[in-house]
Amino acid sequence: MRDLIVLFQKEWRENTRNFKILWIPLVFIFFGLSEPLTSYYLPQILNAVGNIPEEAMFAFPEFTPSQVLMATMGQYQFIGMLVLILGFMGTISRERKNGTGTLLYVRPISYVSYFLSKWKVVGIIALASVWLGLLTSWYYTGQLFGSIPATDFLAFAGTYSVWILFVVTIVLAMSAWLPTGGAASLSLVLVLFVQIVDSLLGTYWTISPWKVSTYATQWLTGSPDTSDFWWSIGVTILAIVALVVFGVSMSKRNASKTKV
Repeated sequence: MRDLIVLFQKEWRENTRNFKILWIPLVFIFFGLSEPLTSYYLPQILNAVGNIPEEAMFAFPEFTPSQVLMATMGQYQFIGMLVLILGFMGTISRERKNGTGTLLYVRPISYVSYFLSKWKVVGIIALASVWLGLLTSWYYTGQLFGSIPATDFLAFAGTYSVWILFVVTIVLAMSAWLPTGGAASLSLVLVLFVQIVDSLLGTYWTISPWKVSTYATQWLTGSPDTSDFWWSIGVTILAIVALVVFGVSMSKRNASKTKV
């Protein structure tokens, strides 16, 4: 436990020095703010620009509050995932490459504590960023389009948090296994490419970690099928645990590859 606390503090200081605890939340807050504002003021913006032929003008659809919040999550599903992958892809692999890992590996530390300290810090930053962004979007959506019940929002954000933990666990496990470039590439495939495949072919299955974000949005429009929802949550939690075990194993196995 003492190793975990010390390594957690070390990891937190490092993410403070490289400003990840600042710029990553700001990215999510920016998109959480921009989506409702853009959706609301887009007709006025286009009218102010001018030089648009009358025949090109059309009636803009009226967005519901849930559609605006889902659009914010849609931004996170691509840009947000890119930010998390690129921001944390070298969390472990970079320490092996630049030799800083040597200072840790020569000490009698637990690789479980080593991996979990990074997982906790990355998870806290990612979840705090997403929640700050979603809360910003929820507030401005309520001001501009109408309110969304707090219970629906909390169910939506809580479910989406499980997906975020799954994503950051993938990134850290890949960073423990592969060099930074390989970790980034495989993380992009597992998070973004498989997500696209699921959106195209996902009607053939209803239980999958990649379904969690879809079930999150369904809390805003009603409620998801409880059986499929809880099975997907359970499978995702098991996948997170399996990835943590894999990441610990790879951290230990690749310790000898650390540059001296």
